Amino acid sequence: MLHHIQLACPPGSEPVLREFYAGVLGLTEIPKPPVLAARGGCWFRGHGIELHLGVETDFRPARKAHPGILVRDLDDWARRLGEAGYPVAFDDDFPGMRRFYSEDPHGNRLEFLEPLP
Repeated sequence: MLHHIQLACPPGSEPVLREFYAGVLGLTEIPKPPVLAARGGCWFRGHGIELHLGVETDFRPARKAHPGILVRDLDDWARRLGEAGYPVAFDDDFPGMRRFYSEDPHGNRLEFLEPLP
């Protein structure tokens, strides 16, 4: 069992991360332990996943490595991201799954998947 996935973010980016992960994706921000909160970043949970965004001073987005987020109603997720101005690139190369790639506000790659009926 996986507890969480951590993605990197630039310093001071918490407001835009909250807008994306809580606002667009509908995750709930969870409090970081005080000793970790002092380092910046933020944590989110919902839809069966937990994502931690940790500050890297020399931040570079993860363009290949990514979380694969299993969802219901993939088209609704694609619509939600597209309407918020984020890219949606469907890919048919995963047998048994429908999926698309997107990215967070800092360019970290995100994959959304739904099993085919």
